[in-house]
Amino acid sequence: MPLFSIIIPCFNAEETIAQTLASLTMQSFPDWEAICIDDGSTDATVALIEAAARQDARFRLARNTGKGPSAARNAGVNDHANAGLIAFCDADDLWQPHKLTELALIFCDQGIDGVYGQVGFFRNVPSDAQAMSNVPNRDLSIKTLLGENPVCTMSNLTVRKSAFVRCGGFDSRIVHNEDLEFLIRLVGCGARVVPTPLLQTWYRTSIGGLSTDLDAMQKGRRQAITTAARFGVRPSAANHAVHHRYLARRALRVDRGRGKALRHALIGLAHSPAGFMSPVSRGVMTLGAAIVATILPRKLRLYLFS
Repeated sequence: MPLFSIIIPCFNAEETIAQTLASLTMQSFPDWEAICIDDGSTDATVALIEAAARQDARFRLARNTGKGPSAARNAGVNDHANAGLIAFCDADDLWQPHKLTELALIFCDQGIDGVYGQVGFFRNVPSDAQAMSNVPNRDLSIKTLLGENPVCTMSNLTVRKSAFVRCGGFDSRIVHNEDLEFLIRLVGCGARVVPTPLLQTWYRTSIGGLSTDLDAMQKGRRQAITTAARFGVRPSAANHAVHHRYLARRALRVDRGRGKALRHALIGLAHSPAGFMSPVSRGVMTLGAAIVATILPRKLRLYLFS
């Protein structure tokens, strides 16, 4: 039985899946299995997964057609995973080679239920990355999640299978920001999720990905807020400010147009100037970039902010 089960939901990912799977084969820790859950791809995704499985028996293909990424992750964990530690990875993201080695050491502490690290944001190859996520030095909390989600992507989360089952897995009805709602439930049900300052995951900032639909992400956050209220936690004005600062930064990374980032920055400032400017460096840099973006041509915006 492997120590890690890696769960990869896939849909029409022929342009990126081979690179993602290759980053797994480069892991310095060999004791893992990877379950690729296909959601009904019509391109070469399945063929590429099957080719990888012929080369490395740790890869397995499963099908969960037409049910979405949340249902695919649930099926991967509940129906196929053999390990006690579940590491999620999206079909267009990459891992650092020592990620599983680092995680294996951290999970020696039986009091830890989940781990996330630092994320690098890239468009084509990791070497073009110009931004890294901020990792707080405290356990993950619902209050933190209602502001800016430091996990950033499911590719950056590993949890004990027991904790996943205890909180009920993903809500398959949520398509956008489903990770936020899941994390709030995970922490709310008592899981201890801790950070590591180590860079572990590379997140591809695709222009057309689900996470670039900022309006839909806000709808998903409203559903997450409803879940948080069940645990007695409600967002403050500062939480709203930090969330809109996060949306402004994401709008810059995926180039949502000249004024989208500035709009979110101003909304955040209106909610709470102090919250938006905490820390000051992050607030000032976000606001400054949002203002400058309104006068730059698209090619230069992509070069500077993506």
